[in-house]
Amino acid sequence: MAKKLYVGNLSYSVDNNELEGMFAVHGTVQSANIITDRDTGRSKGFGFVEMANDSQAQAAIDALHGKEIGGRSLTVNEARPREDRGGFGGGGGGRRDGGFGGGRRF
Repeated sequence: MAKKLYVGNLSYSVDNNELEGMFAVHGTVQSANIITDRDTGRSKGFGFVEMANDSQAQAAIDALHGKEIGGRSLTVNEARPREDRGGFGGGGGGRRDGGFGGGRRF
């Protein structure tokens, strides 16, 4: 079963092909994606790589975590499931009076 890895602290110049190349020497890469800013299209400095199986993923983690590439020390670990952000920004509740607690009524 495929294993998804998080790759952080990447140089902003790394593209999907370079990312795939870093991991391909450790096994079969099923996908390699640099995360980019929605507005500017610039790299956010991290991405995800999907390896064919657990042993290949672990080999890549062992070889690349902490390795310096492009002057930056990589962070490579198993990706955590994406948090559901609900599609709404944070913010307060819908209280009309703007109060925060059990204030006195007059």
